[in-house]
Amino acid sequence: MENKDPKQAAANMQEDKKEEIMQSFQTFKDYLGDQVHKGEKLGLGEEGLTKGAKRVADYLAKHEEPRNREEKVLNEIWNVSNKEEREHIAHALVKLADQTN
Repeated sequence: MENKDPKQAAANMQEDKKEEIMQSFQTFKDYLGDQVHKGEKLGLGEEGLTKGAKRVADYLAKHEEPRNREEKVLNEIWNVSNKEEREHIAHALVKLADQTN
């Protein structure tokens, strides 16, 4: 068995998980829905969930390439939106994710 650096193994595992989540828009929505439900169980309200969704969307827009048509559309809309519009999009994403699961 090949020895791997534990940090590298963790990074690869995270990348695999990320690929799994981003492979289809439905899988992405399911993941977001799970995260929204976890946040609700922790007592986060709509504003807290929206802030989390905005942080995720900011990260994805800056660091990840869209992997399907739906992600491409969301990415383009996010990138042309101002701060207020992004907050509205994040609210809509939370509502979409909440209805998914």
